[in-house]
Amino acid sequence: MRLNYLDFDYSEDEAGNGCFDAMAACAPERQPALHAEVQQVLDWAHEHFKGLCAPLEDGGEWDYDLLSQREHEADGAAFPEGRHVLTLSLSGTAGFCAAFRAAFNA
Repeated sequence: MRLNYLDFDYSEDEAGNGCFDAMAACAPERQPALHAEVQQVLDWAHEHFKGLCAPLEDGGEWDYDLLSQREHEADGAAFPEGRHVLTLSLSGTAGFCAAFRAAFNA
């Protein structure tokens, strides 16, 4: 699946569990498209790893953290109408990470 807003960085712990982190910022008029892309990613995870979303330390196969905020200024640049900033982190077992990479070219 092609992603237009989310560009994931990957890290892995010594146990082989991985974490995909992405941050995206957009103008207010692009916010619905960004949210749709996040929904696409989460829908995929829920569909392919149904009922397995829970912290890894509690036996889950995958979990996520989603944060969203509006910025009016960053690094000296002003955004009078604000800009939408979103971060998405997905953590998962080796099996989840392999499937995620294959699905999203991450």
